[in-house]
Amino acid sequence: MKSTTNRLDRFISQNSTFSISDTRLLIAQKRILVDGQVAHSNQQKVTKFTYVELDGNCLQDNNPVYIMLNKPKGVVSATKDIKHSTVLDLIQHPQKSELHIVGRLDFNTTGLVLLTNDGAWSRKISLPETKLAKVYEVTLSKPLTEEYVAVFREGIYFGYEDITTKPACLEILSEYTARLSLVEGKYHQVKRMFGFFQNEVLELHRVSVGNICLEGLEEGHSRQLTQKELMTNEAV
Repeated sequence: MKSTTNRLDRFISQNSTFSISDTRLLIAQKRILVDGQVAHSNQQKVTKFTYVELDGNCLQDNNPVYIMLNKPKGVVSATKDIKHSTVLDLIQHPQKSELHIVGRLDFNTTGLVLLTNDGAWSRKISLPETKLAKVYEVTLSKPLTEEYVAVFREGIYFGYEDITTKPACLEILSEYTARLSLVEGKYHQVKRMFGFFQNEVLELHRVSVGNICLEGLEEGHSRQLTQKELMTNEAV
C-alpha cells in the first residue's frame, strides 16, 4: 500500500485553484490551517488524516477507523466476493468502503480480524519486525503430546519455501485442544505446523493480535478499537 503523505504545497495545488508557488504567500498571510494551527512551511507533511483548511474552507477532514470483527466460518476475508459473504458485509460503518483487512483468515477459520483505513497502522501491525504475537485456539483430530511443545518451540522446516518457522509457544489445553502463539504468518502456517505430525486441524480460532483481544465480542459482531487498545499496540 503506497504512502499517502504529501507536502503541503503539493496538497494545496491538488485541492484548490492555487499553484504550488502560491502556497508561500498563503502561508505568509496565515490563510492555511493544518490540524487547527496556522501553517508554517510549504514543506509541512500532510497525511490522509491531516485536517487542512484554506480561507475557512475545509480541504480535508478524514478520520482514521480501526475495527475488530469476530469472523464466523464461511465468511471470506475480502472486501468483495461474488459467491460468499465477506467480512465487510458484517460491518455497519459509514466509512466501511474505505477499509482494508489486516491479517486475513481462511474461509473456515474463525475469530479476530482487524480492519482499518490507516495504511501506516496496518503495515506496522503486519511487519515481521514488529513481532506481534497472534494467538489461536486449535482443535485437532489426534491427541497432543509434549513432543509438539518442544518441536514448535524449536521451529519447523517448510521445504517448499526452504525456511524454518520462528519459535512458537504451544500450550496443551486438553487431549485434542491447544493454544498457539505465533509471531509470524506464513501461508496456512498453523495447519502446516500440525501437519508435521500428520495431525489435522479441525477448528482454528484466532483470539488475539498483540494486546487486542476478542474477549466479549460475539461471533459475527464488530466494534471500533478503543484508544487503550491502539496505544498498547503502539508500544509493541
